[in-house]
Amino acid sequence: MKRPLRALAAAGLLAAGSLVAVALGDSASADTQICEQYGSTVIGGKYVVQNNRWGTSAQQCINATGTGFGITSQQGSAPTNGAPVSYPSIFVGCHYTNCSPGTNLPVQVNQLSSAPSNISYNYVSGATYNASYDIWLDPSPKRDGVNQMEIMIWLNRQGPIQPIGSPVGTATVAGRSWEVWRGNNGGNNVISYLAPSAIPSMSFDVLDFINDTRNRGAITNSWYLTSIQAGFEPWQGGAGLAVNSFSQSVNTGGTPPTTPPPTTPPAGGGCAVKYTPNSWNNGFTADVQITNSGSSTINGWTLAYTLPAGQQITGSWNATVTQSGTAVTARNIGHNGTLTPGGTASFGYQGTLSGTYSSPTSFTLNGQTCTRL
Repeated sequence: MKRPLRALAAAGLLAAGSLVAVALGDSASADTQICEQYGSTVIGGKYVVQNNRWGTSAQQCINATGTGFGITSQQGSAPTNGAPVSYPSIFVGCHYTNCSPGTNLPVQVNQLSSAPSNISYNYVSGATYNASYDIWLDPSPKRDGVNQMEIMIWLNRQGPIQPIGSPVGTATVAGRSWEVWRGNNGGNNVISYLAPSAIPSMSFDVLDFINDTRNRGAITNSWYLTSIQAGFEPWQGGAGLAVNSFSQSVNTGGTPPTTPPPTTPPAGGGCAVKYTPNSWNNGFTADVQITNSGSSTINGWTLAYTLPAGQQITGSWNATVTQSGTAVTARNIGHNGTLTPGGTASFGYQGTLSGTYSSPTSFTLNGQTCTRL
């Protein structure tokens, strides 16, 4: 079965500037009805609920509750030998630049210690759909666009539909038996774990499925977990389907691979920093690029600067970033600690925002002032 990339149309609409605006930061205090094609809202101050009607122009509406969501209307229909019409879901992490509040994703697989999850579904008869947990991974800490690896856990299948690719055997994961399918949807690789019968609720560790996928050679420990999503893929019908409750944590352990804090400033010309922000009403992200504009190689770097008041970093990637008051220190991790003359290293982070956004104005690398690009 070939399936278009979920939310690929959303990316096109973003480029055209016509994507419906959605709530990114405020928690829903009461049930929230969403009928916009890519509308979303935040619940519990932690999870994003999204309509994500990507495969049909017919109406679909969902109701976001305090603990999950339900499909109230689904008018689309698609042939069962092709793609579903949508993927209404709840998620943590980042999906096409929409990141759940306070998430620590993306995070490298080798830094994961556990990812405990609990899910409870409400199923209906007379519709064609699956109930699917989606786990997305990529070689880079991606916060936008298509990831290279999709793990799908099919907890229920109704109707003549099947996972992408073909069956490659069975596996016991998270204490249950699954039929394993493997394939590619034209844009990313997919490994699916198909339950032999409907599972209405489940408590498990997402890391078990990530480890099994890694053991099959599909990813490595250096890859990044970017998001975890749970919802439904309807082909026909679906009103009444619901995620009654959903909880997901991502725990890290151990010490990221780092080089010792450097003590020698860049020589023979210095450094330059390009700081690219993206802000909204109560949050922001920043991509930071460091360039060694000196004549000697830098082995290990520490970038220091001050954030304007009202900005608090909540998660980072490609660097170990710490904040004390308004002072920020970013240190390289293992793979990006060496900067040859003219070489660059990039990292990023997201944070909360109170008040008007502004960017930091000065940076020092290993104690030396850098040029702002």
